[in-house]
Amino acid sequence: MTERITCNADLEEGMAALAALHPHWRAIIDRTGLPPLRLREGGLTGLAGIIVSQQLSVASARAVWNRFESVFVPLTPERLLAATDDDMRLSGLSRPKQRTLLALAAALTEKRLTFEALEGMSPEEVHAEMTAISGIGPWTADVYLLFCLGHRDGFAAGDLAIQEAARHAFALTARPKPAELAAMAEAWRPWRGVAARLLWAYYAVLKRREGINA
Repeated sequence: MTERITCNADLEEGMAALAALHPHWRAIIDRTGLPPLRLREGGLTGLAGIIVSQQLSVASARAVWNRFESVFVPLTPERLLAATDDDMRLSGLSRPKQRTLLALAAALTEKRLTFEALEGMSPEEVHAEMTAISGIGPWTADVYLLFCLGHRDGFAAGDLAIQEAARHAFALTARPKPAELAAMAEAWRPWRGVAARLLWAYYAVLKRREGINA
């Protein structure tokens, strides 16, 4: 059994395991089909991309990333730490995102964080390592874990779309809070990474076909 989700066959294995757990998962899969892999580059480029795009629309995130990438060439921790006020202004980043990227660059140069080490860690260990850096919260760590590391048991209990999808799919009376959804997801180990992808896909189906109040 793979520790990583790297291809559609891995998704299908996880989907079969989830479908065997509960009829609600079979109903979700019937609606979504095979969800997107959504794998992306890891390392500094991958994590910086997650930080830059957070809380932005897809179009806005792409525009800001293009500006940021044009300023920070090459994109290295040393280049970030050497940034001038003009560099940061030209990058189009908000002040909080600037501070987060500088804290990340410092952690990398001081070896308090290494991307290679993250690859061998459990989801909980990855969370602890990443959220120890100022400005990096659970959602950012979750997205890196799911789509840059491709960990099969990553999850994103704090994501609003996943919460809302779970509310509909499992007939909950209210949108679950992160702790409630995390507790619920314990039953989905070791395939929480597939569960997250399915719930995102289910949320997209709900929005497209029915409309929901998120």
